[in-house]
Amino acid sequence: MNEKPQLLDKFSEWNRFVLQITELEWQTPIDEGKWTIHDIVSHMMLWDKYFYEEAIYPIANGKQVTVSHLDFDAFNREAIEYGKTLTKDELIDLTTRYRNLLVDTIQRLDDDTFSRKYAEGKFTVKTYLQDFIWHDQHHITQMEEYKRKSGIYSHHDTKGERHEVF
Repeated sequence: MNEKPQLLDKFSEWNRFVLQITELEWQTPIDEGKWTIHDIVSHMMLWDKYFYEEAIYPIANGKQVTVSHLDFDAFNREAIEYGKTLTKDELIDLTTRYRNLLVDTIQRLDDDTFSRKYAEGKFTVKTYLQDFIWHDQHHITQMEEYKRKSGIYSHHDTKGERHEVF
């Protein structure tokens, strides 16, 4: 069974969530000593950029995958600092652009390319999607919990539009 459509749909949820973030929530840490929403979005955007440039784009174009083990803490610190140079709108634009590039590029991969092992067996597109869907959900859950604790609730009407309820 081809899981790619379901994985890509779930992977696309991040963009839908990011587009719902309000100005009120944007610069507020999600908990004491934790990142702000802006920091989280910047962190996610740079991971998307990294994996697009170092893995997904090369795979789609028959080139060598250059994804490698990184110092995650250093990468995340740099992502947060980079995010501070961007406005909310700039960051949302980059976030949705890189996630859309990933989704569109992966969508076009044939099943063999999607399932093949790369980087000496350390990377598959399927596992990448599964891992980052988990990562997305981890941060979405954090932000939803922050909103719940803050008394900021949201609901979706039947047209899929989101409304804040304070």
